[in-house]
Amino acid sequence: MDKGLLGTKTITQIGLLVHDIEKVSAAYADFFGIDKPAWFWTDTADKAQTQLRGESTEARAKLAFFDMGSLQLELIEPDHQPSTWREHLDKHGEGVHHIALVIEGMKEKIALMEGQGMKLVQKGEYTGGRYAYMDSFEPLKVMLELLENDK
Repeated sequence: MDKGLLGTKTITQIGLLVHDIEKVSAAYADFFGIDKPAWFWTDTADKAQTQLRGESTEARAKLAFFDMGSLQLELIEPDHQPSTWREHLDKHGEGVHHIALVIEGMKEKIALMEGQGMKLVQKGEYTGGRYAYMDSFEPLKVMLELLENDK
């Protein structure tokens, strides 16, 4: 069997939206008996080049990462600028926002997914790579995040 549409079947991350990253980080750290990671802000718009449905946005978020063996748990506390994070948190409350896969060939993978009816919602850059959130709710019941790290 091949590796499917994206060339991988390995989920590397689960992203959760939260209202209070300090509180939720402490809860996860206590629950698992591990150190609480420091949170940090995503890059500013000039560096992140964030786009929501093709339009530039100043959106930023606080992020905290827990490395849980083969899977990473990402906590996301968005600011109030337009973003998929803010929209999802306002509409659905706290909880799962996405599952992520590391891919190669971002433009090609976005085109493949859009060809399957899964539209690009938000994309941006981060130090060392780029991301894209794809609207895969209808077929997969969760948003997929594509991560492409620089080599």
